[in-house]
Amino acid sequence: MNTVDALVQLSFQVQRILAAVGAEHDLSIIQIRLLGILRDRQPGMLELGQHLGLDKSSITGLVSRAEKRGLVRRTPSPHDGRGVLVALTPAGRRLAEDGEMQITRRITELTKALNATQRKQFTQLASVLVNP
Repeated sequence: MNTVDALVQLSFQVQRILAAVGAEHDLSIIQIRLLGILRDRQPGMLELGQHLGLDKSSITGLVSRAEKRGLVRRTPSPHDGRGVLVALTPAGRRLAEDGEMQITRRITELTKALNATQRKQFTQLASVLVNP
């Protein structure tokens, strides 16, 4: 298997894990990503859209659906009178933490064939690819 095939196949496996965890909580992969981003920050809508690669109308719909489920809240931006910040609610935080634990467990299982040195090398190499 060449590098491209290996990375694509790995991506498929990770996407299956994310989809399975999401399905258990009635979340899409993009909703899981939303909760993951909000774990450690309260971005504005524009920044959130940039993180997720979504346009304004798509990010508005995504946040609105999560807000209706009680997972996120919007608050006025203290720096921009027209802007809003998006944050996890306590229910959203619990769901994000539970999902993170499940995803961590399943991806750890996926990498169990690697020894400690290989896992460290893999992490370093993957970090170079995702943080150019």
